[in-house]
Amino acid sequence: MGSIRQCSRSACQRSAIATLTYVYADSTAVLGPLATYAEPHSYDLCADHAQRLTVPRGWEVLRLALPDQAPVPNTDDLMALAKAVREAGSEPAPVEEPPAQRGHREPLEPPAEPGGARRGHLRILREPQ
Repeated sequence: MGSIRQCSRSACQRSAIATLTYVYADSTAVLGPLATYAEPHSYDLCADHAQRLTVPRGWEVLRLALPDQAPVPNTDDLMALAKAVREAGSEPAPVEEPPAQRGHREPLEPPAEPGGARRGHLRILREPQ
């Protein structure tokens, strides 16, 4: 997806180009290209903070190749999302038939499709790694 995220360091307003994660069991810090998704236990860093990264004594830093500049947002992703929302909103509402018996109530929501999502509902799907 190519979204722009800011550096995680306080008061830094620059765009992130790298993601820092820790492997505590191996006392290793891994610094690599900006991850596709922001994860709760990782840190996005700008070029300056990625270059000046230091770790505690006894730890190792595994540095992967980093890009020279922050990624440019991909407008195709945004346009595809907008189109999907428009299509979902333009589908005609299902016509409800009158109940066969007096006092019988129809469900308020349409039944869930396989996978548990209602039709027209947006979900985030992660890409396999």
